[in-house]
Amino acid sequence: MLLNYINKFILFLKMPSPQGHTNYIEAKKKIEHYCAYQERCHLEVIEKLRGMGMYSAECDQLLGHLIQENYLNETRFAQAFARGKFRIKKWGKNRIIRELQQRKISDYNLKKGLAEIDENDYLETIASLADKFWETHNHRTLPLQKKKVVNALYYRGWESELIYTQIRRLENQQTT
Repeated sequence: MLLNYINKFILFLKMPSPQGHTNYIEAKKKIEHYCAYQERCHLEVIEKLRGMGMYSAECDQLLGHLIQENYLNETRFAQAFARGKFRIKKWGKNRIIRELQQRKISDYNLKKGLAEIDENDYLETIASLADKFWETHNHRTLPLQKKKVVNALYYRGWESELIYTQIRRLENQQTT
């Protein structure tokens, strides 16, 4: 009797569920692959699971499994995110912080992620970006050129003090 019940339960777990719902075993395989492919934050994984039609209890159970098996690690995600956005998209720390906060990353992990950015590389990057934007807008009047450079750097999340230091440097280079 008990063996019959267990066999039926196993068959139930393997059956595709109606209305787009994914069964637990299928969802576990999919979400493991999803997390192994690229670093993910908890929020992205929860959204993916909800999209598969999983319920809260199942989501919590799968999240626990992913964390235990080291598929999901928010510190590792924050570090990879900060490194990637800085190196590839040339984002400043303010933009990286905003984006990580939108993903509900804790302050501890946020600081760990920002620690991945080398300060010398950071300063070199803002200088090269400022030079690039300055040259792009060199046909404009000086006030408009400065405004365009400031807006471009500010949009990318660079700190105001660093932006205005670069503007002063570029103005001094132009007058000499």
